[in-house]
Amino acid sequence: MNAALWVTAVRISTIPAIMALVLVDTETAHWWAAALYGAAAATDSLDGYLARSRGQVTVAGAFLDPLADKLLVSGALLCLVELGDVPAWITMVIITREFAVTGLRLVAVTEDLIIPAGSLGKAKAFSQNIAIVAAIAPHPWTAANDPLMYLAVVLTILSGAYYFVMAHRRLFARKSPDTEVGGDP
Repeated sequence: MNAALWVTAVRISTIPAIMALVLVDTETAHWWAAALYGAAAATDSLDGYLARSRGQVTVAGAFLDPLADKLLVSGALLCLVELGDVPAWITMVIITREFAVTGLRLVAVTEDLIIPAGSLGKAKAFSQNIAIVAAIAPHPWTAANDPLMYLAVVLTILSGAYYFVMAHRRLFARKSPDTEVGGDP
């Protein structure tokens, strides 16, 4: 296992601990959860840097890195919904976008296309992580939680729409075999 995959594996392994600390629902546990979540989220940049700088980009890493991010965000949000700290609709918007973009990327792979993360997707991830840390952290930061979470939702929707628009010409605008043979347009 190369260094980048090791960092990704560590990120994945922190998810149960973060979820447990959030669900303990004490101030001390939440500070620990916020710190652990922040550290885990920060490793997303580290594993990508390690893979690229060492020439160790792998298929496993390309699959596990975004999966780790989605599991980290989803796990934390589900716990926050359970505690009543984040509305379920926000969590559903974020998780639905993640599944939709992942599905789009899987379709693209079958067409030998790569849909890389863009700057809007990176801004989305950053805003989600900041909003989640603010939601997990005890009361001193909760006043900022709503605007941060709403910004994360807006960037989540915009980045998801951007990926679909970006992929539209390359994936969906191609003529299907039925159309080329004389089927309905």
